[in-house]
Amino acid sequence: MNTTSALNTVGARPLQFPIPANVYAETVVSVKHYTDRLFSFRITRPQSLRFRSGEFVMIGLPNAEKPVYRAYSVASPAWDEELEFFSIKVPDGPLTSELQKIQVGDTVIMRQKSTGTLVVDALTPAKRLFMISTGTGIAPFASLLRDPDTYEKFDQLILTHTCRDNAELTYGQELVAALESDPLIGELTTGRVTLYNSTTREESARMGRITALIGSGKFYSDLGIDKLNPATDRIMICGSMHMLKDVKELAESLGFEEGSLSHPATFVVERAFVG
Repeated sequence: MNTTSALNTVGARPLQFPIPANVYAETVVSVKHYTDRLFSFRITRPQSLRFRSGEFVMIGLPNAEKPVYRAYSVASPAWDEELEFFSIKVPDGPLTSELQKIQVGDTVIMRQKSTGTLVVDALTPAKRLFMISTGTGIAPFASLLRDPDTYEKFDQLILTHTCRDNAELTYGQELVAALESDPLIGELTTGRVTLYNSTTREESARMGRITALIGSGKFYSDLGIDKLNPATDRIMICGSMHMLKDVKELAESLGFEEGSLSHPATFVVERAFVG
């Protein structure tokens, strides 16, 4: 695991192209590589940016006349003075092939509008909130878990994170482990957040896709909880296209209804990263 955390712009690379109009140009303040496939980074936050915890923005690099932008959930909460992102590394990806090389002091560009469906206002109040994620789909939940508003609306938060290998679960494990010591929301989180990990390739304590673990009943027995029920529960889903489809079908089969900001209901899905 390789971490760079001190903001020192001495080694920052010069811009290759001018910053496009009507975008934010922000500075990388830290980078942390978890595996050869996953890394996180933090950038300065534009003073004028307002967003809801759970939303995403379009980010890119100033490395072309027409930069490539991709949707990235903001992993930091709405109150944070910096913006955090959790990213996959794709060797031939139009953006991530270069984004994974960023260093402290480099520039990241960002369009000025945030949006997304994974916000608490798109759900009606309930007792439990289930956050179902795979891979970097955990990012919006990292934002929501650190926002006091989430704890105002739900009594219990159950975060599931499924990855191929154990090392890829580290980001979520560190996130949840740090909640109780957070100076802003620590007291709110005590005894209210549960993390449920599983892997699909490397051997671990829990093997399998989350839908299989829920369908078999192992998910409920492992946690000692009642089954999903739209009368008491709400669901947020973010991750791979296959998982989104399967969990959406599961939710609907149990009587859950998809919600939105204009029509809050009992589950929401983030589709911005599919395709």
